[in-house]
Amino acid sequence: MTSKINNIFGALAAITACLLPTGAFAEAGKAVEWQLGMQDSVTPVMDDIVSFHNMLLVIITLITVFVLGLLLTVIFKFNAKSNPVPSKTTHNTLIEVLWTVIPVLILVVIAVPSFRLLYKQRDIPAADMTIKVIGNPQWNWTYEYPDLGLNDDKTPKVTFTSYLKPKEQADLDGQPYLLSTDMPVLVPVNKVVKLIVTSDPEGIIHGWAVPSFGMQMDAIPGRLNEDWFKVTKTGIYYGECYSLCGKYHSQMPIEVWAVDDSTLAKWADMIKTSPKPEDMQIFLRSIKPAAPAVASN
Repeated sequence: MTSKINNIFGALAAITACLLPTGAFAEAGKAVEWQLGMQDSVTPVMDDIVSFHNMLLVIITLITVFVLGLLLTVIFKFNAKSNPVPSKTTHNTLIEVLWTVIPVLILVVIAVPSFRLLYKQRDIPAADMTIKVIGNPQWNWTYEYPDLGLNDDKTPKVTFTSYLKPKEQADLDGQPYLLSTDMPVLVPVNKVVKLIVTSDPEGIIHGWAVPSFGMQMDAIPGRLNEDWFKVTKTGIYYGECYSLCGKYHSQMPIEVWAVDDSTLAKWADMIKTSPKPEDMQIFLRSIKPAAPAVASN
Protein backbone atom coordinates (compact mmCIF):
# COMPACT_ATOMS: atom_id res chain seq x y z
CA MET A 1 0.00 0.00 0.00
CA THR A 2 2.82 2.40 0.92
CA SER A 3 4.61 1.74 -2.38
CA LYS A 4 1.41 2.48 -4.33
CA ILE A 5 0.98 5.77 -2.48
CA ASN A 6 4.64 6.67 -3.17
CA ASN A 7 4.12 5.87 -6.86
CA ILE A 8 1.07 8.11 -6.98
CA PHE A 9 2.90 11.00 -5.31
CA GLY A 10 5.91 10.38 -7.58
CA ALA A 11 3.74 10.60 -10.69
CA LEU A 12 2.05 13.78 -9.46
CA ALA A 13 5.45 15.25 -8.55
CA ALA A 14 6.75 14.47 -12.04
CA ILE A 15 3.74 16.24 -13.56
CA THR A 16 4.33 19.20 -11.24
CA ALA A 17 8.03 19.30 -12.17
CA CYS A 18 7.10 19.45 -15.85
CA LEU A 19 5.34 22.75 -15.15
CA LEU A 20 8.61 24.26 -13.87
CA PRO A 21 11.26 25.90 -16.11
CA THR A 22 13.13 23.39 -18.24
CA GLY A 23 16.33 21.97 -16.72
CA ALA A 24 18.49 18.86 -16.73
CA PHE A 25 17.62 15.95 -14.48
CA ALA A 26 20.26 14.90 -11.99
CA GLU A 27 22.26 11.69 -12.25
CA ALA A 28 23.24 9.19 -9.60
CA GLY A 29 26.49 10.12 -7.93
CA LYS A 30 26.98 13.69 -9.07
CA ALA A 31 25.22 16.90 -10.00
CA VAL A 32 24.87 18.17 -13.55
CA GLU A 33 24.66 21.64 -15.00
CA TRP A 34 21.22 23.25 -14.81
CA GLN A 35 20.06 20.40 -12.64
CA LEU A 36 16.36 19.92 -11.91
CA GLY A 37 15.61 17.76 -8.91
CA MET A 38 17.78 15.77 -6.55
CA GLN A 39 20.45 13.24 -7.45
CA ASP A 40 19.19 9.71 -8.03
CA SER A 41 18.86 7.68 -4.86
CA VAL A 42 21.12 4.69 -4.12
CA THR A 43 20.30 4.11 -0.42
CA PRO A 44 17.11 3.20 1.49
CA VAL A 45 17.21 6.50 3.41
CA MET A 46 17.48 8.53 0.21
CA ASP A 47 14.57 6.54 -1.25
CA ASP A 48 12.41 7.76 1.64
CA ILE A 49 13.72 11.32 1.28
CA VAL A 50 12.72 11.34 -2.39
CA SER A 51 9.26 9.95 -1.57
CA PHE A 52 8.80 12.56 1.15
CA HIS A 53 9.95 15.31 -1.21
CA ASN A 54 7.51 14.17 -3.90
CA MET A 55 4.64 14.17 -1.40
CA LEU A 56 5.51 17.69 -0.18
CA LEU A 57 5.83 18.97 -3.75
CA VAL A 58 2.28 17.84 -4.51
CA ILE A 59 0.87 19.25 -1.25
CA ILE A 60 2.63 22.60 -1.69
CA THR A 61 1.48 22.87 -5.30
CA LEU A 62 -2.15 22.16 -4.38
CA ILE A 63 -2.05 24.72 -1.55
CA THR A 64 -0.50 27.33 -3.85
CA VAL A 65 -3.11 26.76 -6.55
CA PHE A 66 -5.93 26.91 -3.98
CA VAL A 67 -4.67 30.16 -2.44
CA LEU A 68 -4.17 31.64 -5.90
CA GLY A 69 -7.78 30.74 -6.72
CA LEU A 70 -8.99 32.48 -3.57
CA LEU A 71 -6.99 35.60 -4.37
CA LEU A 72 -8.31 35.76 -7.94
CA THR A 73 -11.87 35.27 -6.65
CA VAL A 74 -11.45 38.15 -4.21
CA ILE A 75 -9.85 40.37 -6.84
CA PHE A 76 -12.51 39.88 -9.53
CA LYS A 77 -15.66 39.17 -7.52
CA PHE A 78 -15.34 41.48 -4.57
CA ASN A 79 -13.97 44.66 -6.07
CA ALA A 80 -15.98 47.89 -5.99
CA LYS A 81 -17.13 47.59 -9.60
CA SER A 82 -18.37 44.00 -9.41
CA ASN A 83 -19.75 44.28 -5.90
CA PRO A 84 -21.00 47.85 -5.37
CA VAL A 85 -22.98 46.87 -2.26
CA PRO A 86 -20.47 45.30 0.13
CA SER A 87 -21.47 42.36 2.27
CA LYS A 88 -21.89 42.94 6.00
CA THR A 89 -21.04 39.38 6.95
CA THR A 90 -18.69 39.37 9.96
CA HIS A 91 -18.78 35.74 11.05
CA ASN A 92 -19.02 32.28 9.50
CA THR A 93 -18.59 29.36 11.87
CA LEU A 94 -18.15 26.72 9.15
CA ILE A 95 -15.38 28.61 7.36
CA GLU A 96 -13.55 29.33 10.62
CA VAL A 97 -13.70 25.64 11.58
CA LEU A 98 -12.48 24.58 8.15
CA TRP A 99 -9.52 26.97 8.02
CA THR A 100 -8.44 25.68 11.44
CA VAL A 101 -9.02 21.94 11.00
CA ILE A 102 -7.78 21.51 7.43
CA PRO A 103 -4.28 23.01 8.07
CA VAL A 104 -3.99 20.82 11.18
CA LEU A 105 -4.84 17.72 9.13
CA ILE A 106 -2.30 18.73 6.47
CA LEU A 107 0.40 19.09 9.13
CA VAL A 108 -0.47 15.65 10.52
CA VAL A 109 -0.20 14.12 7.04
CA ILE A 110 3.24 15.73 6.69
CA ALA A 111 4.39 14.92 10.23
CA VAL A 112 3.84 11.15 10.13
CA PRO A 113 6.28 10.34 7.27
CA SER A 114 8.61 13.07 8.53
CA PHE A 115 8.99 11.46 11.97
CA ARG A 116 9.32 8.02 10.37
CA LEU A 117 12.15 9.30 8.16
CA LEU A 118 13.95 10.99 11.06
CA TYR A 119 13.78 7.77 13.08
CA LYS A 120 15.15 5.75 10.16
CA GLN A 121 18.06 8.16 9.74
CA ARG A 122 19.06 8.15 13.40
CA ASP A 123 18.33 4.49 14.26
CA ILE A 124 21.63 3.01 13.08
CA PRO A 125 21.33 -0.73 12.26
CA ALA A 126 23.99 -3.35 12.97
CA ALA A 127 26.96 -2.42 10.81
CA ASP A 128 28.81 -4.68 8.39
CA MET A 129 31.67 -2.18 8.27
CA THR A 130 32.73 0.83 10.35
CA ILE A 131 34.73 3.74 8.96
CA LYS A 132 36.11 6.62 10.98
CA VAL A 133 36.13 9.96 9.13
CA ILE A 134 38.36 12.78 10.37
CA GLY A 135 38.22 16.33 9.04
CA ASN A 136 41.69 17.89 9.11
CA PRO A 137 42.61 21.56 9.57
CA GLN A 138 44.62 21.31 6.33
CA TRP A 139 41.29 20.96 4.46
CA ASN A 140 41.36 17.26 3.70
CA TRP A 141 39.85 14.03 5.04
CA THR A 142 41.48 11.08 6.80
CA TYR A 143 39.78 7.68 6.77
CA GLU A 144 40.37 4.70 9.08
CA TYR A 145 39.05 1.15 8.58
CA PRO A 146 39.33 -0.68 11.94
CA ASP A 147 37.44 -3.73 10.60
CA LEU A 148 40.16 -4.46 8.01
CA GLY A 149 42.85 -5.26 10.56
CA LEU A 150 44.83 -3.59 13.35
CA ASN A 151 48.55 -3.06 13.89
CA ASP A 152 50.30 -4.07 17.10
CA ASP A 153 49.63 -0.62 18.52
CA LYS A 154 45.89 -1.05 17.79
CA THR A 155 45.88 1.49 14.96
CA PRO A 156 44.03 0.48 11.78
CA LYS A 157 46.16 -1.08 9.03
CA VAL A 158 44.01 0.56 6.38
CA THR A 159 44.13 4.32 6.83
CA PHE A 160 44.79 7.14 4.38
CA THR A 161 44.29 10.85 3.78
CA SER A 162 42.28 11.86 0.73
CA TYR A 163 43.32 14.96 -1.22
CA LEU A 164 41.73 16.92 -4.04
CA LYS A 165 42.70 15.49 -7.42
CA PRO A 166 44.47 18.09 -9.62
CA LYS A 167 42.40 19.38 -12.53
CA GLU A 168 44.75 17.94 -15.17
CA GLN A 169 44.50 14.48 -13.62
CA ALA A 170 40.75 14.73 -13.11
CA ASP A 171 40.27 15.67 -16.78
CA LEU A 172 42.54 12.80 -17.83
CA ASP A 173 40.52 10.32 -15.76
CA GLY A 174 37.20 11.73 -17.00
CA GLN A 175 36.14 12.83 -13.51
CA PRO A 176 34.68 16.12 -12.26
CA TYR A 177 37.22 18.58 -10.89
CA LEU A 178 36.64 19.72 -7.29
CA LEU A 179 34.70 16.51 -6.63
CA SER A 180 37.23 13.77 -7.38
CA THR A 181 40.07 12.77 -5.04
CA ASP A 182 43.44 11.06 -5.36
CA MET A 183 42.28 8.27 -3.01
CA PRO A 184 38.57 7.33 -3.02
CA VAL A 185 36.71 5.81 -0.11
CA LEU A 186 35.77 2.21 -0.92
CA VAL A 187 32.68 0.66 0.68
CA PRO A 188 30.95 -2.70 0.14
CA VAL A 189 27.76 -2.62 -1.89
CA ASN A 190 24.49 -3.81 -0.30
CA LYS A 191 25.98 -3.71 3.20
CA VAL A 192 25.43 -1.35 6.12
CA VAL A 193 28.34 1.05 6.59
CA LYS A 194 28.55 2.94 9.86
CA LEU A 195 30.45 6.23 9.92
CA ILE A 196 32.10 7.72 12.98
CA VAL A 197 32.66 11.35 12.03
CA THR A 198 34.87 13.80 13.88
CA SER A 199 37.36 16.61 13.32
CA ASP A 200 40.95 17.12 14.40
CA PRO A 201 41.02 18.37 18.05
CA GLU A 202 42.92 21.45 16.91
CA GLY A 203 40.79 21.91 13.82
CA ILE A 204 37.41 23.38 12.98
CA ILE A 205 33.93 22.14 12.11
CA HIS A 206 33.59 20.34 8.78
CA GLY A 207 30.66 18.43 7.27
CA TRP A 208 30.72 15.05 5.50
CA ALA A 209 27.92 14.65 2.98
CA VAL A 210 27.06 12.59 -0.11
CA PRO A 211 23.77 13.68 -1.75
CA SER A 212 22.98 10.34 -3.45
CA PHE A 213 23.21 8.67 -0.03
CA GLY A 214 20.78 11.14 1.56
CA MET A 215 23.14 11.76 4.45
CA GLN A 216 25.29 14.45 5.98
CA MET A 217 27.00 14.67 9.34
CA ASP A 218 28.95 17.36 11.19
CA ALA A 219 32.62 16.72 11.91
CA ILE A 220 33.18 18.55 15.22
CA PRO A 221 36.50 18.74 17.13
CA GLY A 222 36.40 16.61 20.26
CA ARG A 223 33.09 14.96 19.42
CA LEU A 224 32.18 11.66 17.73
CA ASN A 225 29.05 11.72 15.57
CA GLU A 226 27.51 8.67 13.92
CA ASP A 227 25.68 8.09 10.67
CA TRP A 228 25.08 5.21 8.28
CA PHE A 229 24.25 4.26 4.72
CA LYS A 230 23.67 1.19 2.59
CA VAL A 231 24.54 1.64 -1.07
CA THR A 232 22.44 -0.55 -3.35
CA LYS A 233 24.27 0.08 -6.63
CA THR A 234 27.94 -0.24 -7.50
CA GLY A 235 29.40 2.98 -8.83
CA ILE A 236 31.18 6.23 -8.00
CA TYR A 237 29.47 8.82 -5.82
CA TYR A 238 30.63 12.33 -4.99
CA GLY A 239 30.09 14.65 -2.07
CA GLU A 240 31.68 17.67 -0.42
CA CYS A 241 32.31 19.33 2.90
CA TYR A 242 29.11 21.32 3.39
CA SER A 243 30.26 23.51 6.32
CA LEU A 244 31.96 26.79 5.48
CA CYS A 245 35.29 25.78 7.01
CA GLY A 246 37.67 28.41 5.74
CA LYS A 247 40.05 29.29 2.91
CA TYR A 248 40.10 25.94 1.11
CA HIS A 249 36.56 24.80 1.88
CA SER A 250 35.99 24.10 -1.81
CA GLN A 251 38.95 21.69 -1.87
CA MET A 252 37.49 19.07 0.50
CA PRO A 253 35.70 16.73 -1.93
CA ILE A 254 34.42 13.27 -1.05
CA GLU A 255 34.62 10.40 -3.54
CA VAL A 256 33.06 7.06 -2.61
CA TRP A 257 33.31 3.86 -4.64
CA ALA A 258 30.72 1.16 -3.93
CA VAL A 259 32.30 -2.16 -4.92
CA ASP A 260 31.90 -5.89 -4.34
CA ASP A 261 33.65 -7.70 -1.48
CA SER A 262 36.46 -9.15 -3.61
CA THR A 263 37.42 -5.74 -5.02
CA LEU A 264 37.34 -4.24 -1.53
CA ALA A 265 39.66 -6.99 -0.26
CA LYS A 266 42.15 -6.44 -3.11
CA TRP A 267 42.13 -2.70 -2.42
CA ALA A 268 42.74 -3.23 1.31
CA ASP A 269 45.64 -5.60 0.60
CA MET A 270 47.13 -3.05 -1.79
CA ILE A 271 47.01 -0.26 0.81
CA LYS A 272 48.62 -2.48 3.44
CA THR A 273 51.70 -2.84 1.20
CA SER A 274 52.21 0.99 1.25
CA PRO A 275 52.54 1.30 -2.54
CA LYS A 276 54.04 4.25 -4.34
CA PRO A 277 51.44 6.88 -5.35
CA GLU A 278 51.88 6.14 -9.04
CA ASP A 279 51.41 2.39 -8.47
CA MET A 280 48.30 3.06 -6.40
CA GLN A 281 46.80 5.18 -9.17
CA ILE A 282 47.40 2.42 -11.72
CA PHE A 283 45.75 -0.08 -9.40
CA LEU A 284 42.74 2.20 -8.81
CA ARG A 285 42.20 2.57 -12.55
CA SER A 286 42.12 -1.24 -12.84
CA ILE A 287 39.31 -1.61 -10.26
CA LYS A 288 37.37 1.57 -11.02
CA PRO A 289 33.63 0.76 -11.07
CA ALA A 290 31.35 1.87 -13.86
CA ALA A 291 29.03 4.79 -13.29
CA PRO A 292 25.67 3.74 -11.82
CA ALA A 293 22.75 3.42 -14.19
CA VAL A 294 20.71 6.61 -14.42
CA ALA A 295 17.04 6.18 -13.59
CA SER A 296 14.63 7.32 -16.27
CA ASN A 297 12.88 10.57 -15.44
